[in-house]
Amino acid sequence: MTQSPSLHQRRRAPSAAELAGIPWLSQLSDAERALAVPELQISEALPGDLVCRVGRPVTYWFGVVDGLLKMSGENVDGQTLTFAGLPPGGWFGEGTVLKRETYRYNVATLRKSLVAGLPVETFHRLLDQSIGFNRFVMNQLNERLGQFIAAREIDRMNNPDLRVARNLAALFNPVLYPGVGQVLRITQQELAYLVGLSRQRVNEALATLEKQGLIRVEYGGLRVLDLEGLRTSRT
Repeated sequence: MTQSPSLHQRRRAPSAAELAGIPWLSQLSDAERALAVPELQISEALPGDLVCRVGRPVTYWFGVVDGLLKMSGENVDGQTLTFAGLPPGGWFGEGTVLKRETYRYNVATLRKSLVAGLPVETFHRLLDQSIGFNRFVMNQLNERLGQFIAAREIDRMNNPDLRVARNLAALFNPVLYPGVGQVLRITQQELAYLVGLSRQRVNEALATLEKQGLIRVEYGGLRVLDLEGLRTSRT
């Protein structure tokens, strides 16, 4: 049986529309953009594809152009821990790229997605040359730290409604995921994978949050009505 092409083998140059959706490109000068754009690659990732795998050496800094990914790892008992959902506009793994380490987490696609990659060497060249790029990466690291601290708090929550609310708030982070806007295209099953609850329980939580005026469930996705409420609600 013929083996399907790997994610790396499916890579191609990005289109103009795809480039327009990469948030850090606008922070570069014309010369810096001329350095970065020819090095960018896009791959069409299928559901279940591993973009990053534990123990593999880092080769690219990755971003989500379209679709939905999940960053996860395992604890000492072998249980899977979800660190973050990665919706459109999100770039991730900059800490691993900075240190040129092997991955300590897996990143898998939950649905068919478009994933962009910038080679590690180009990433470091931009760090050496571009103030705008440095600011973007520093903001990413700062927001990511806050996100992971919040994730530890979420793991300790016994209230499923609050777990769903906090996870949704993380997915609507405008700094980390500028491509989301006010509407996130996500199914209840995908959200259940990210939150670690059953689809039925997620559905109940969404109904509660909708009654509270925090979100609105729409066809094929969710609209946030009160982001601060999702972040701070205690009921």
